[in-house]
Amino acid sequence: MTALLIGIVLLIVAIVMCVPGGLNWWNDVLAFLRGAVPVIAVLAGIVAVLVGVADIRDKKEAEKEEKEEAANNKSSDTGDSNSANK
Repeated sequence: MTALLIGIVLLIVAIVMCVPGGLNWWNDVLAFLRGAVPVIAVLAGIVAVLVGVADIRDKKEAEKEEKEEAANNKSSDTGDSNSANK
């Protein structure tokens, strides 16, 4: 309940700071956003590259495991048929 009240108060304060009749900080907010957008874009790009690299590694690992399972299944199939023939 306290967090909800604090959130509402902070929203009201932020709105008052930006409206022309309040502190009139809207131009400063826009300047901040203009400066922050490239930084956020760079950070998002870095995260996207890291996620992409991890995805490629996971796919390679999954393919490697599938090949190992196929090889194990093939060797166990031939082993079972040899023991059944004896």
